Amino acid sequence: MTIIATHVVEMNRQPIELFKILKFEGLANSGGQAKLMIADGLVKLNGKVETQKSKKILSGDIIEFQAHKLEMLLKAPEETAPESVEPPADLPPEPPAEA
Repeated sequence: MTIIATHVVEMNRQPIELFKILKFEGLANSGGQAKLMIADGLVKLNGKVETQKSKKILSGDIIEFQAHKLEMLLKAPEETAPESVEPPADLPPEPPAEA
């Protein structure tokens, strides 16, 4: 089977079960169908046939099914702004609010 193109799949967390990736990427209509495809030996993981439906997939793994090739990549955590910022200690205090 000729691979059409490699598609990079960003994961928010790892590991993720193999059947879930096939389902969420639209290669299977349901989790049950994904499990059958894996059990039937139709899915390769890193170049070898994988038959474990709940195989834990990590960043860097390559999944192949028919003409699809998925490269798994762990998405970097987003930087968040601090919840509260303290003013520098060398600033003069603010005047009291008028009533």
